[in-house]
Amino acid sequence: MSDFSQADQTTGLPHPNNTEQVFGHDAPSAQVLEAINGDRVHHAWMLTGPKGIGKATLAYKIARFLLVQDLPGESLLGTQPPVTSLAVSPDHPISSRIRARSEPGLYVLRRQIDEKTGKLKTMITVDTVRKLRKFFSLSAGGNGRRIVIVDCVDDMNNNAANALLKVLEEPPENAVLLLVTHQPSRILPTIRSRCRTLSCGPLSPADLQQAFEVVLPDHTFEPSLIALAEGSVGQAAELALTEGVLAYGTIVNMCRNLPHFDRVKLLKLANSAGRNTDGKFDQILNLLDIFIARLARAAVSPVSAYEAAPGENEVFSRLCPNQNAARLWADTQLELSQRARRGKIANLDPSSLILDMGLRIEETASKILR
Repeated sequence: MSDFSQADQTTGLPHPNNTEQVFGHDAPSAQVLEAINGDRVHHAWMLTGPKGIGKATLAYKIARFLLVQDLPGESLLGTQPPVTSLAVSPDHPISSRIRARSEPGLYVLRRQIDEKTGKLKTMITVDTVRKLRKFFSLSAGGNGRRIVIVDCVDDMNNNAANALLKVLEEPPENAVLLLVTHQPSRILPTIRSRCRTLSCGPLSPADLQQAFEVVLPDHTFEPSLIALAEGSVGQAAELALTEGVLAYGTIVNMCRNLPHFDRVKLLKLANSAGRNTDGKFDQILNLLDIFIARLARAAVSPVSAYEAAPGENEVFSRLCPNQNAARLWADTQLELSQRARRGKIANLDPSSLILDMGLRIEETASKILR
């Protein structure tokens, strides 16, 4: 497609349409196979779960299979045995066309490039959804199916969501829509009610490592990624590509002496955020959020076998010794998350915002340790 953008691709990783293998999602795959074998393929499926766990990759796998498989009652070979896998050969013409983004039976709905600014739009707009009319008006080729992947539904504004709802209410014949969402609770209930849900969970440590080694074969998988990525290969890959593990270790070391930060180290961390032209500010905010979230869970969860940084468990045991401390850290995480969001909207200086957040962390630690 000429309007292809990078909205549905993590920088530095293969696009989901170019990743043949799916890790860790056996249960939702089995649901689709059961529907196919029972000739009960629903017109809309919603793939839910945390960001970066492979939902879009699974959506493309389902799309490839549905475009290859004969429609019910149209097989030239009579009754077919039950299918046991969604796998389609990478050499199949449909696989090749999907990788080239030239498969006429597949339409991918995502954020588009703004022609005025040359940058990605922040939302999927109603005009983008209305392009589905043209797609569905074309004569269906291949096996007659037309597949739509929406990646992701969370990016739709209200008008776009209502336009999609109209499609779901009166779906064209032999159309299947695959809706990817990281936050299903924010989707219109009327959209959710018209979809079958495929719940995709975080990847197990073994699946996470295998997926990581496929998408980043030239990088070493560090065990600390099991703790930091929380089952998301997208998160693990981003951390590996941006030295996120090292940055997280810096945060843990800074917190060893709480309730008193080393002001020199805190200032160095704050100054490293720059003007966020390289995403460093966003990374620090994300890692601080991860640190406090893990800290808040420390009092109510068993000590993790996977430390995200050397000495992390020791720091957690000291700063979060009981459930009262856990509640204070949870409140602090929520407050700092909101503060960071407001600061970014107001375009506040990143260094000042990080320094302010550091002081708030000191304050919480003082309440717990005094």
